[in-house]
Amino acid sequence: MPNDELRGSPLRRAELVAALSLATDLGTGQPLNHALRACVLATHFGAELGLAEAELRAVYYVALLRSAGCVADSHVVASRFGDEIAVNAVISLIDPADARESLGLILRHVGQGKPFVQRVGAVGAALAAGPGERDRVLTAHCEVAEMLAARLGFGQDVATALGQVFERWDGKGSPNRLKGEAIARPARIVTLARDAELFYSVGGLDTVTAIIRQRAGSMYDSELAERFLKVAATLFTLVDASSPWDATLACEPGAHHVIAEDAFDDAARAIADFVDLKSRFTVRHSTGVAALAEEAGRSLGLPADALVSLRRAALLHDLGRIAISVAIWEKPGTLSEDEWERVRLHPYYTERVLARPRALAALGALAAQHHERQDASGYYRQTPGGLLSMSARTLAAADVYHAMTEPRPHRPALSPDMAADALRGEAQAGRLDSDAVNAVLVAAGHARKAPRRIWPSGLSDREVEVLRLIARGATYRETARALVISERTVEHHVRHIFDKLGVSTRAAAAYFAMRHDLLTDEWTGAEGQ
Repeated sequence: MPNDELRGSPLRRAELVAALSLATDLGTGQPLNHALRACVLATHFGAELGLAEAELRAVYYVALLRSAGCVADSHVVASRFGDEIAVNAVISLIDPADARESLGLILRHVGQGKPFVQRVGAVGAALAAGPGERDRVLTAHCEVAEMLAARLGFGQDVATALGQVFERWDGKGSPNRLKGEAIARPARIVTLARDAELFYSVGGLDTVTAIIRQRAGSMYDSELAERFLKVAATLFTLVDASSPWDATLACEPGAHHVIAEDAFDDAARAIADFVDLKSRFTVRHSTGVAALAEEAGRSLGLPADALVSLRRAALLHDLGRIAISVAIWEKPGTLSEDEWERVRLHPYYTERVLARPRALAALGALAAQHHERQDASGYYRQTPGGLLSMSARTLAAADVYHAMTEPRPHRPALSPDMAADALRGEAQAGRLDSDAVNAVLVAAGHARKAPRRIWPSGLSDREVEVLRLIARGATYRETARALVISERTVEHHVRHIFDKLGVSTRAAAAYFAMRHDLLTDEWTGAEGQ
C-alpha cells in the first residue's frame, strides 16, 4: 500500500499479530478464529484474576502467538503422519502424557495411506522414536516462536511464556519438564484458555468443565482451573457476544502500539522468514522475491509508493502456504488433482488473512495475485492480464524466476541462465508480461539494459505493429501507408499473425491484442492522410 495510505490507516501491532494468528489456525488444523477466541478468553480471565497490566498484555500476546512456531520441523511430523495439519488438529485434543491416547494416535494416524507392510514399519519407527522426537519438534516450535516474537518487538516476558506453552503443571510437558509455578503464569493461563476454547467448540460448556476437572493438577494449574470453572459461563458469553476479530482488538490491555512506518518492513520480513520455514525448499524465498520484484519495479519506473507496496506484498505473498500440508509442498512426484486444488488455494488464504486489518487489505489483494497469468491460466481467480497491475505482473515474474533458481522436491535448482530462458519462454507463450520479465531479468543481472521485448505467441516486432493497426480497424492500404510497406507485405504479415494466434478474424485478433495489452501505440490514420 502507498505510504500515505499506511499513515492514514495506522497498523496496530495487535492487528498484525491477530492476522498472523489466523494463518497459524489454518496451519494447525484449527477452526478459523480459534486463536482470537482463546485470546479473548485468556485476557478476560486474566483480568478476572486481577493481573497487572504488563502481565495481562503478556497473556494477550502469548495467546495470539502460541502457534507461531507451527512451521518449525513440519516435515518431521509430515514424515510420520502424512498431513501434519490434520494430525495436529487431532493431537490438540489428546493428553500426550496419557500412554493410551498417544498409542492410539500413533496406531490410527502414522503411515496412513501406505501399504500395510510399510505402515507397520512406520508405526514401529514412531514407537522407537519415543517422546524424544516430540520434544525436539516442540523445542523447535518454541524457539521459532520466541525468535519471531523478539523480531516483532516483544519483550522477554512474552518470549519466556512462549517457550513454556507446552509445559505441564505436573512436570510431564515439553520441552524442559518444567513443573508448577516454575512455568510462567501467562503460559499457564493461555494453556488453560486455549484448551477450553477448543473443547467448547467440540462439545460446549459441559465438555469444557469435564476436561478441565479431569486435567486439573496434571496439565493445568489446579487453582487456576478451579477459578476458571467458576467464571467459565460468563467468560464464554463475552467470547460469543461479538465478532472474534473486533473482540480481540477491543480487549487489548493498555495503550495500543502502532507499528511505525519505518518498522513495517522489519515486521514483514520477520513474517516472511517464518512462512518460508514451512518447507525446506523455500528458505529465503519470500525475501528473495521481494528484493527482485522491487528492483524490477524500479527499472520499470514504478512510483515510490508503488515500490513500497510491491516490496511488502512480495514479503507477505506466501503467507497462505502455511495452510497447505508440507506433505504436498515436498511431494517428489506428480500432485493429484485434489492436491493441486489445495495448492491453488494458498493465494486465497494469503488474501483472506491479510484482509482483516484495513491497513493490510491492499497488500493482501496484490500479494494474492502472484500466481495470476496474462492468459488467465493462473490461480486462484484466473484474472486476465488486462486486469492485472504492473506491480502484480512484476511480482508474478519475480516469483517464477526466483522459484526456478531454488531446488524443489521434483527437480534441482535451475541455473540462472536456464531460469532466464524459461522465464522468457513464459513471456513468449503469453503467460507472463514481457516488460515485467525483461525487468526481472535485468534485476537478476542477465542484462544491463532492457533487451528487445518478447511478444506473446512468438509475434515479431513488425507483426505487433501490424496487429495494432488492424485491431483498430485500419485497412491493409492504411496499414501499408502507416508502416511504409506494401499491401502484399501487410497481407503476408496478417496471415502469419492469424496463424500464430490461432484465429481467422480481425475481431479475434483484436481481442487477443486487448487481452495482452498490445495496443499501446495509438493509431489515428485514415484514408487520404
